[in-house]
Amino acid sequence: MAMTPRLPDDLDAKLSERARREGRSKQELAIEAIRDAQDRAELEVGDVLAELIDSDAEMLDSLK
Repeated sequence: MAMTPRLPDDLDAKLSERARREGRSKQELAIEAIRDAQDRAELEVGDVLAELIDSDAEMLDSLK
């Protein structure tokens, strides 16, 4: 089902400016932002911990 979000004026202005700068539509940017937010929300705690352990392995080893 389609929906029409009503944005506050300040947010609409920011979105319009970004769309103009990037040569993209406001709809395209909004869809991308919603998808990104959904992807972040779906991350499992284990995935986040594994990523942190991998990225900070050297620092974690120094704490042992």
